[in-house]
Amino acid sequence: MPKQSPKRLYLIPVLSKALDVLEMVQRQAKPMSLENIHQRSQISKTTVYRILKTLVHRGYLAQSQDGLYRPISNPRKIVFGYGCQSTEMPFSEAVTKSLKASAADTGVDLLVLDNHYDPTIAVRNADEFVRNNVDLVIEFQVDQHAAAIIGDKIAGAGIPLIAVDIPHPHAVYFGVDNFRVGFEAGQLLGRHAKQNWSGKVSWVLGLDLQEAGPLALSRITGAFEGVRSLIQKIPIESFVRMDGRGMREASYRLVLDFLRRHPRDRAILIVAVTDTSALGAVQAARELKRERHIAIVGQDYIEEAAKEIASRRSSLIGSVSHEAQTYGGRLIRLGLAVLGGQNVPPYNYVEHKIVERCQPQPQNSR
Repeated sequence: MPKQSPKRLYLIPVLSKALDVLEMVQRQAKPMSLENIHQRSQISKTTVYRILKTLVHRGYLAQSQDGLYRPISNPRKIVFGYGCQSTEMPFSEAVTKSLKASAADTGVDLLVLDNHYDPTIAVRNADEFVRNNVDLVIEFQVDQHAAAIIGDKIAGAGIPLIAVDIPHPHAVYFGVDNFRVGFEAGQLLGRHAKQNWSGKVSWVLGLDLQEAGPLALSRITGAFEGVRSLIQKIPIESFVRMDGRGMREASYRLVLDFLRRHPRDRAILIVAVTDTSALGAVQAARELKRERHIAIVGQDYIEEAAKEIASRRSSLIGSVSHEAQTYGGRLIRLGLAVLGGQNVPPYNYVEHKIVERCQPQPQNSR
């Protein structure tokens, strides 16, 4: 019987083309251009271009500033270091999940270290990234003093840095526009007060995160301005900032103490820097059975907050979703752009959206 050729079923055409391109560049004594590779391989220029970019990304080829490609003798995958905020914080966990999935999809190795919401550990993790000689660091921690130390360590090692949500020296910023998300949260509270309390407000409480520094604090600044944009008659002394540290227990105790000191006050608006902090305020209002007289808005739209918003008995009326599921893809693309020498903006804002409890429509509405 005649010898049969291999069945095409078992071959991957695009992989064969990629190997053809790689072997061609490896055989040459001098670097090759895209046009030269295209002409010699007789593969479409678009396909050759994508193959070359993939091989550069995966570390098999290098591209010089004049656009020529050459082989790398000891190829290795790109490694990103990621200092996650805390495995115990739901929003941080959502960002980590998104980042891991995107890294796997793009072939980037990810060294994940848990900062445990602790600045000392975050600094120690930065040292670990330097020791491992990662190609780029993505840092998610909230202490502004640690940020300065971390930024200096990473820059001193010549490693590019991306800071998530909290600015760090020497870093490209990635996260929400803090003032804007705060402003829109404040406007949501203002609309609630106008619709339900005829615009009467006794207090506007802001549950802050002092250690994060000025940019993160602008969430509460923005929220207060958002309330004022709709209700101008609230006296300045009715706006109170408290440092809930973005945490549930601290926020619970602060709000519980405040409500106990003002037992007869109604129409209280509370805006929190995170949903975790907002849930502490919800717990305090519920414990004192004052939910009907309090409206709370948080940030991040974590799962537990979504359940509270859906309940008409809860004082949590809304949250600002930071779309954590989109962080991973955008962070990986941003990191690769930085490593590729592209010009990237110093501030890279993510999309956000307001999530609120649906209001019942008036009977005569159309």
